Parts: sequence; C-alpha cells; structure tokens
Amino acid sequence: MSTRINVTVNGLQYSHMVEPRLLLVNYLRDVLRLTGTHVGCDTSSCGACTIHVNGKATKCCTLLAVQADGCEITTIEGLSHNGELHPLQEGFNECHGLQCGFCTPGMIMMAADLLQHNPQPTEESIRHALEGNFCRCTGYQNIVKSVQYAAEKMKMSEAVH
Repeated sequence: MSTRINVTVNGLQYSHMVEPRLLLVNYLRDVLRLTGTHVGCDTSSCGACTIHVNGKATKCCTLLAVQADGCEITTIEGLSHNGELHPLQEGFNECHGLQCGFCTPGMIMMAADLLQHNPQPTEESIRHALEGNFCRCTGYQNIVKSVQYAAEKMKMSEAVH
C-alpha cells in the first residue's frame, strides 16, 4: 500500500505516492533524480548521504521517505544559486578538499550546517563537526582548509553587504 508524501526539495514542491519502506535517499536519487546525495554504508555511519531536513544536517540513508512528509529538504544540488557555487563548493575546489568526490556532497552539507550555526569555526570545531563523515582519500586536512576558506569568504561577503 503506497502513501502520499508532500515535500519541498531545493525550493520545489513535490507530491508522490511512495512505498512505506522507501528510504529518503532512494526517493531523492531514484524518484527525483537528484543523484548528488550518495549511498555509502546504508547505516548512517559514513555521512555520504547527508542532506538538510528542515535546516538540520541529516543522514538520509536510514530515514524513510514517509518520515520526511511535510519537510523542507536541501540537497547538494540546492546549495548553488543562480549558477554560482556555494562558498563551500568553491572552497572544496580551490583547496583540493576532494579527490574521488564520493564523500564530498555529504561533507559539504555537514559543513554548511556547521557554518550556519558557527560562522567562524576553529579547526577543532570543524574537525568535530565532520567526524561523522568519512573520507578514504584526502586525510581531511584539505577538507578542513576548504571549510575555513568558505567561512572566510562568507565573512567577507557579509562585510560587503
């Protein structure tokens, strides 16, 4: 028996009939074709599936789509605006915060949550915020530099406005 869900994803409203067992990550990837959110471990351990649900970083590989009914969701695709990369996306590119790129969307979404609550994080607070997201390639130092880059760019952007 299917259930209707209504969600807002990256500012757009969607309504679909879904199986009650459908995971949110599969809804995003298979139904909405937003493939930036990755499936890594299927246990909420690696963080590759991190998105924002009602403004909070959430690992969506163990969350059912029906649990997101009525929620506002932001995926990695929703961070850029008007064709411009989000400062975190730019930072990961400029500071070499990615190698294979598999963990990158989850890292960026977790870092965006951090910067929303702490616009000037220390290296220690960045590492603490990202400790639930795993990277097998970079060794994390350039990921931390990427978040610092974004925080500085966002600070400068606010000073101009």
